[in-house]
Amino acid sequence: MGGGRTSGRRTIGPVDTIWLNMDRPNNLMVIDSVMWFDEPVDWERLIAVVQHRLVDRYPVFHQHPLPAASLVGLPHWEDDLDFDLQRHLVRATLPKPGGKVALQRYVERQVHVPLDREHPLWQFHLIEGYKSGSAIMTRFHHALADGIALAQVMLSLTDATSTADLEELEGATGRRRVGGLLGAATMVGGAATGIAREGLHLLTELPQLAHPSVMADALSLVQDTAHIANKLLLGSNPPSPLIGEPGLRKRTVWSQTRRLDDVKKIGRLSGATVNDVLVAAVAGAMHSYVVDHGAEPADLSTMVPVNIRPLDQPLPKELGNRFALVLLPLPSGVRAPLARLAQSKLRMDAIKQSPEATLTFGLISAIGRTNPDIERLLVNFFASKAIGVTTNVAGPNHPRFVAGTPISGVLGWVPGSGQQTLGVSIFSYAGTVRIGFKTDANVIPDAEKLVHAFDAEMDELLRIAQAA
Repeated sequence: MGGGRTSGRRTIGPVDTIWLNMDRPNNLMVIDSVMWFDEPVDWERLIAVVQHRLVDRYPVFHQHPLPAASLVGLPHWEDDLDFDLQRHLVRATLPKPGGKVALQRYVERQVHVPLDREHPLWQFHLIEGYKSGSAIMTRFHHALADGIALAQVMLSLTDATSTADLEELEGATGRRRVGGLLGAATMVGGAATGIAREGLHLLTELPQLAHPSVMADALSLVQDTAHIANKLLLGSNPPSPLIGEPGLRKRTVWSQTRRLDDVKKIGRLSGATVNDVLVAAVAGAMHSYVVDHGAEPADLSTMVPVNIRPLDQPLPKELGNRFALVLLPLPSGVRAPLARLAQSKLRMDAIKQSPEATLTFGLISAIGRTNPDIERLLVNFFASKAIGVTTNVAGPNHPRFVAGTPISGVLGWVPGSGQQTLGVSIFSYAGTVRIGFKTDANVIPDAEKLVHAFDAEMDELLRIAQAA
């Protein structure tokens, strides 16, 4: 292995322990992502990049979990003495003609397969035969890190040029050249999550809330805190075709590419952010889906991760989970597109000014210090307040390369827990944005209808914006 590797046993933190213990056959705690390329990716070159920038850099990628020695103890990460990089790298070929649908079906066949706990909890799939190029699917267990940190890890595997990885690996054998890697890490550190930058950036510096000058205003938060407690403890989603008992199989589908300039043009209709616009279009897609299934549309809530890790600092080698969750009521019961957009902005603005992320981060940390049975009970209780998780990752503004091959598109889904059935991925890259839906096949088998409804909603909003 590489010279940068560290070894040893270390305790798994309480928040990471929650996700380690929350695997269920019908909702695995695995963060799945897929990126695709118009040209073939070189297998040997990809192996070298993964070894050098992933395994050698972050210990958890060559460690596996060991259970706690007692009922009140915490589990540990320990080096996998039988570690074999090839075990974590899968090479597959799509059946011809190998288009978008074939790639979606491949991803769907993988997302319900558990990761082997006898070995480190991650996989890379190089999928050849995708159109004229390749695709890469990654699978990381949530116990390794939150989706925001893993987005930074994934983007640190990329380069600004087609030869930077070769130059770096050549330099690593003698005079170490790390400019490409550190440049990528610095770049993604400031742009890893659109929720932090576009939607909820005011909540990314939660540790500062303990400062005396901030705590002096604590009494003014009492009313907000009571409202949040009611939302978390008493709130529930109404019956809907989007809600049901999840099964084993999942659907993964994604929309056509949208230009960010067009999304910003829509946002100017009501002073909305890019995130507000896309959330409104997702709500519109849900509205259309419910109506199409003969039901009365209503507002449904989703969970939104909020980063609390400083984005201007490098990731710690231990990674781990440092995020909070807020509950966002989507305006899926609102009937008019512009009204949905206005409500999305209003509700997102209210969350930005709320202490909800601070409270939920403390709640998650406290849950992680209980035993697995209580964890499961509490996580299921709070997960039932939402139909799933919605993430927004702002990727690089300019094209990037993996093992010398330019990336054409990227998406990633964080897992749902408990009875959740609908995950949404918003990922922007190189001036474009795309939406992915991960649905439970038992409850939402016709996930393509959500994609078509989302695209129709965006077309309508853009038409209104251009007319205005």
